Amino acid sequence: MKLLPWPKRFSKTTMMKIKKNDLVLVITGKDKGKKGKVKESFPGLKKIKVEGVGLAKKAVRPRREGEKGQIVVVSRKIDVSNVQLICPHCHQPTRISRGEKGEKMVRVCQKCQQVID
Repeated sequence: MKLLPWPKRFSKTTMMKIKKNDLVLVITGKDKGKKGKVKESFPGLKKIKVEGVGLAKKAVRPRREGEKGQIVVVSRKIDVSNVQLICPHCHQPTRISRGEKGEKMVRVCQKCQQVID
């Protein structure tokens, strides 16, 4: 049996420009225009979870005897390409470039040229 190479989009070494606790603006989809903080990031899938964005209802079965089942609201993963980082310095949605500060690589705002990290 011949093994196929691991798909690049599921690479564990993928680097994303958006990190946990960044403030982002959703630019496409049903939640377009909403702002939120990144709760979790999944670099291998190129997806993130954002507070208050991508909400869906999920039915939960009862765990113990006598407990009732319920419907809970959960946050779903959205693609990282559907959001744009809001710069903490100029408070504008912006693209991010990479620059060097000493020997360390840092994120740089495209609009105000400030270091984000």
